[in-house]
Amino acid sequence: MFGECHAHIFMNGYDYRSAVRAHERKPDEQLIRLHLKSYQNACVTFVRDGGDRFGASLLARELAPEYGITYLTPGFAIHKEGCYGKVVGEGYITLKEYAALVKKVKKLHGDFIKIMTTGIMDFDTDGQITGEPLSYSEVKEMVHIAHEEGFKVMSHTNTARAVIDAAKAGVDSIEHGNYQSLESIQCMREENVVWVPTVVTVKNLIGCGRYPDGVLKDIWKIQQDGLRMAWKEGVQIALGSDAGAFMVPHGIGIRDEYQALCTVLGETEALKKHLEQGEKRIRGFYNQ
Repeated sequence: MFGECHAHIFMNGYDYRSAVRAHERKPDEQLIRLHLKSYQNACVTFVRDGGDRFGASLLARELAPEYGITYLTPGFAIHKEGCYGKVVGEGYITLKEYAALVKKVKKLHGDFIKIMTTGIMDFDTDGQITGEPLSYSEVKEMVHIAHEEGFKVMSHTNTARAVIDAAKAGVDSIEHGNYQSLESIQCMREENVVWVPTVVTVKNLIGCGRYPDGVLKDIWKIQQDGLRMAWKEGVQIALGSDAGAFMVPHGIGIRDEYQALCTVLGETEALKKHLEQGEKRIRGFYNQ
């Protein structure tokens, strides 16, 4: 089975608010073990977490060896105050404060730095991205600071322009990357960035009744176009499902992500080997 290159152990796959309540005083070890058991049952032996503000992923990393799992986490993601990201981490106002948060990740023995350069899709409207993206100059300095401290950088980024900025700024992987263009796809290839598209965060919602299916189907079509362009242009893709997000269960999400990519690109040995190479690249960032 493939590894899960993007998950959030504190989330439960059905209700964000209840997930927060479960961990906000202290990480709920019983729930974390339940999720780790789901990965074990699915024969997933590698998980890269996107972080949280409760310490849940740090506890999961401690417990994971009991389940035969290599578990990596930044501890928490880093966002700019007033921008999207509080749900999974801590915020900064100045780059000096950002550098202090990088030092905090280091003190917690975080495995990498996760930054948030854009918002998320608003499914209640037309899927547009919330908020304004960070500037190229700011993202470049954030990446520089993290790299100077010896960290690889995982970047939550959406829209073609923001993907181009993040790739040129030197991030090591781009997570989600919705609304790609040929230019952004080619930029990822040229900058040798690994793309973790997490498409089941949209595809798995179609038909659930929570959001307008017309909006979801339009976004899924755009995602398919992006995947086809990336495959044709030779962008390195790795499998990550954003497990824990709504309708994306731990352990099952990565299977769904693989099947979604097979639906678009064909279930071939070439695709399987490509995705295995993507996971190998991700693991290699952290000597795993």
